[in-house]
Amino acid sequence: MKLISATPSPYARKVRITLAEKGIPFELQTEVPWDSTTKTPQHNPLEKLPVLIPDEGKPVYESHFILEWLEAKYPAPQYYGIHPRTQDDLLFAKQVEVVSDGMCDACVMLFFEKQRENPSQEWNARQMRKVEGGLKALSDWVGEKDFLIEDRLTLADIAAGSVLGYMTVRFEAIPWRDQYPNLARYCDRLGERESFKSTKPYPQTITDRIV
Repeated sequence: MKLISATPSPYARKVRITLAEKGIPFELQTEVPWDSTTKTPQHNPLEKLPVLIPDEGKPVYESHFILEWLEAKYPAPQYYGIHPRTQDDLLFAKQVEVVSDGMCDACVMLFFEKQRENPSQEWNARQMRKVEGGLKALSDWVGEKDFLIEDRLTLADIAAGSVLGYMTVRFEAIPWRDQYPNLARYCDRLGERESFKSTKPYPQTITDRIV
């Protein structure tokens, strides 16, 4: 099995954490999806990462669907289950993933806008409202708990931890750790897990013009 990933990508990190927690061996192929040398379009018509290429069958893409695919193909109890046990908790976990991915989307938009010669302040403000709203929601949901649901790592924590890790790498100027110390403690606790340590994001150099 092969995972095509970008090193700072919070979407790819969700998949890498899940693969690590489930103990599924895979080959990691790193790409810069914005560069003309990328092979991503050969596997995903949307030209987005991550892409999971199974040993057999079609490529799987979009991080939320890859996680669904992995949970279906490598279910508990034989493999670590990232889905909570009850339907209500599972629905809440997916809501957390929606908010976390929405924050990621807004952060990516902010990153792109910064590359323009004349960034739009109105556009940046709109994206920042999404990020700030997501941070408040995550902080409220986390409270002082170690995990968002049950007493173990689930899909919700994987999604939330990935976006917070991405913000640490790409948006150091946003003082979310000072604004939400409970969220900072939660993020640091997750960071102590081997699956988070081994997937710590770092920036890539983009050579092609993207905007």
